[in-house]
Amino acid sequence: MSAGLEALPHRHVLTVPSEPSAVRVARETAEQALVQWGVGLRHPTVDPALLILSELVTNSVRHAAVLSPQVTVIYAAGADCLVLGVHDRHPYQPPLHGSAAGPGASGLGTVMEFVIALGGTAVVRGDADGRGKSIWITLPL
Repeated sequence: MSAGLEALPHRHVLTVPSEPSAVRVARETAEQALVQWGVGLRHPTVDPALLILSELVTNSVRHAAVLSPQVTVIYAAGADCLVLGVHDRHPYQPPLHGSAAGPGASGLGTVMEFVIALGGTAVVRGDADGRGKSIWITLPL
């Protein structure tokens, strides 16, 4: 788990096979966790956060499954922030900043457009062994 997450009062970890159904399971798990944590599904950050989560899990399933049979999703929240992490065991670390939304843009461009519009942050962190990575998104609540 990323440094600092331990300080957040709400945390959940989900590990699923790198299959298309992982996207639905990750979204449904996020919705259940948010409701349990008292974050209403009508909160203005929730829909963009679910879209971001869906895109990140989709990318892991599409691009990392060959080397990563599982995807791990980390959910965490505090009174003023929501943190989402998606981890796989593929070494490629996509550039997040500089991804631009618009015609022909990647899904990461859309992710970054939402993150920036919401005043959030995004970072890619490689595993210590160089064989995997996590993409961390922090959004204000």
